[in-house]
Amino acid sequence: MANREALRELQSRLATRLQAARSEGVQASWLAVEAAGGKYLFPLAQSGEIFPFTSAQAVPYTQHWFLGVANLRGGVYGVVDMASFVAGRAPAARSDASRAESRLVALNAALDVNCALLIDRLAGLRNPDAFTASSEPAAGSPSYFGNAYTDASGAHWQEINLQALSQQPRFLSISA
Repeated sequence: MANREALRELQSRLATRLQAARSEGVQASWLAVEAAGGKYLFPLAQSGEIFPFTSAQAVPYTQHWFLGVANLRGGVYGVVDMASFVAGRAPAARSDASRAESRLVALNAALDVNCALLIDRLAGLRNPDAFTASSEPAAGSPSYFGNAYTDASGAHWQEINLQALSQQPRFLSISA
């Protein structure tokens, strides 16, 4: 029960900070998330609303990373398993405990794609000052990969350009 209250407090603080960042000018640049052990940075301007995990209605004959469609605040969104899409392999099984921290991060409505990305955990907001080093994407990386960053603890974070991702033919072609 304490975990749920702590999680609600975190969500509330994140929502408040996101709203403040949008209204006061951008102080934070990215929404930091984790998915299947990977650490990703979503640009705030390209990120949309964050929803608690909702199971998706499966759609037959689709890619393994496309989990189906979900009703999020009255809108129908396609749900993509972020880690599975990036890694190109089948989604990992998740326990009920891990599902409690899972979230759906919608793409910004300006991108004109009703899609939400399934992530394992929110890690807060980050700005460039939170990192000690950055590097260009490795050769052969997907075109939606932005710079890679290293934080003070040595953890590596990969920036994901959600606008570029939303225009990828592979991302838009969900049929198997």
